[in-house]
Amino acid sequence: MSTSGSLLPVSGRLAWWGTAWLRGLAGPDDLLDGVLAGDVTHVVGDPDGPSGLLPALAGARKAGATAVGAAFPVAGDPVALRGPRAFTGAAIDAGEAVVLLGADRGWVPRQVGRAVEWDTWTVDRRPPPDLGEADRGLRAAVLTTANLLARLDVARWRPEVADALHDLRTAEPVAAPPGVPARCLDLAGRAVHLGGVVDLALADDGAAVTAAEATARREALLPLERAVRHALTAACSPDGWPPD
Repeated sequence: MSTSGSLLPVSGRLAWWGTAWLRGLAGPDDLLDGVLAGDVTHVVGDPDGPSGLLPALAGARKAGATAVGAAFPVAGDPVALRGPRAFTGAAIDAGEAVVLLGADRGWVPRQVGRAVEWDTWTVDRRPPPDLGEADRGLRAAVLTTANLLARLDVARWRPEVADALHDLRTAEPVAAPPGVPARCLDLAGRAVHLGGVVDLALADDGAAVTAAEATARREALLPLERAVRHALTAACSPDGWPPD
């Protein structure tokens, strides 16, 4: 999973804007603007044939969908997914997926040039992500990672990583539709920012002179990478949001 600037991954955008549209809080144009975010088009594959995003969401609503939840799994950590195995495997390969809550369907994205194609799967009902646990996990991971990287002298090999890790005030706000709780908006903004820190730190091995040093630096980032994925999953999953 990769995050860029203030932009949510595509599954997070679809979860937020798709949920707002399903709940009557956003119009069709707002939905498309919010989800595409620079993509030319999104196409949803279905046994009856491919369709655009709006018709596919309308079909999901007829099938019982009331919201869209996201997940950002990796091998060994299929966060917020219960299967079946084929769907979970496809989501792990992509690094993300959405679940159409109430319709027992899931979509997995594939970037094709400047378009996104979503493959449709039948999915098992999942447990709601725990927003509070994800928030606490992200806060703890920042401290753990900062301490580990300090021991590895991160300020010397990647000063911009050290600065961004310690100053969350530099995080850019994430655009959200009506209906997203403020707590989720804040958590998503911190997760996107910290995901960018992880991406930056993993872009190369900096001043590492040995394979052991490079490995130690990568392992130091694993707790934060995991916490970022769990935080984004919880922030972009209406089934775990606090009551209105």
